[in-house]
Amino acid sequence: MLDFLSKGGMLVIPIIFCSVIVLAIFFERIIRYAVNRNRGKNIEHQVTQLMKLGDTDQALAVSKKSRSPMGRVLEKAIDARDMESDVLESVIANATENEVRGLSSYLQALATIGNIAPLLGLLGTIIGMIKAFMVIQQMGGKVNAAVLAGGIWEAMLTTALGLAVALPTMVAHSYLIAKVDMYEARLQNGSILFLKAISKKVA
Repeated sequence: MLDFLSKGGMLVIPIIFCSVIVLAIFFERIIRYAVNRNRGKNIEHQVTQLMKLGDTDQALAVSKKSRSPMGRVLEKAIDARDMESDVLESVIANATENEVRGLSSYLQALATIGNIAPLLGLLGTIIGMIKAFMVIQQMGGKVNAAVLAGGIWEAMLTTALGLAVALPTMVAHSYLIAKVDMYEARLQNGSILFLKAISKKVA
């Protein structure tokens, strides 16, 4: 397998390196999302229920203990509960934005790799084709079809590898973006539940 890949030239190395980075980012994000989901399971309902009962200290303790994005947003919301509604909403919006930014970490790297992997492959193919035609010129154009075909498929190998890396990378990127969007929607829903609990408590 290594001998086969080595026929693609030096640009095979960065393409394979990109594939390793993609796998590392994908599995790290999947594990991180799973951990956050388990840590923050139903925490918004627990906290809002405690706020309705007026047990602010316990609600704050539950938020801190969860160590989840939802918990951190609620923690900041509880700290700002006595501020004016506009300020409180700004605090919640800022906290949500920070958590979404954290959840989106490394996703831009996936998008970048998805864009450059096929370009690296194309560059490798062009370089390979240039070398093949240089050999043809040196031999005065007297090259049999087998030799010419061998040079061409070796040159095109990097394009195939680049596409093989780019396609699953794009799928992984879209999947993780969808996960982030779902979590952002949950953060917003949790914030709304908190604001409703505060308003009912005040009323």
